[in-house]
Amino acid sequence: MRPVPAPSRHRLPPQGGQRLNIRAKRRAESRRPPGGGGAPGEGLGRLRGGFTTKFHLSAEGRCRPLSLVVTPGQRADCTQVKSVLEKLRVPRIGPGSPRRKPNSLAAGKAYSNGPCREYLRRRGIRHSIPEKTDSQAARLRRG
Repeated sequence: MRPVPAPSRHRLPPQGGQRLNIRAKRRAESRRPPGGGGAPGEGLGRLRGGFTTKFHLSAEGRCRPLSLVVTPGQRADCTQVKSVLEKLRVPRIGPGSPRRKPNSLAAGKAYSNGPCREYLRRRGIRHSIPEKTDSQAARLRRG
């Protein structure tokens, strides 16, 4: 004897998989946060590997953290320079409020674009940021 198939939950059988695709799509959309990331305070964002988070950290010479900004993973690094430096507080030795401007800044190639460098120059912060090779080549082509 052949086994009898279990009764279906659907009143009508799916035609060509159409109903199943719509339901699967609705389920996937309901689980996915709007905009590809979580709520603004969560710092979750979509990237190739799934949900990710970026920590933008400023630290002193002995690697002690001075400020921290958490963003979704798809957010670009260079857009967070201002927010990290605005949260920065350099403690003073002795009495007085903490300084809001570091003596110098070292950063990676992700921060080597014009607006980041311009912001640092405007605030009078010395910086050591390596230039991207494609930026060097473009500058040499322009002359």
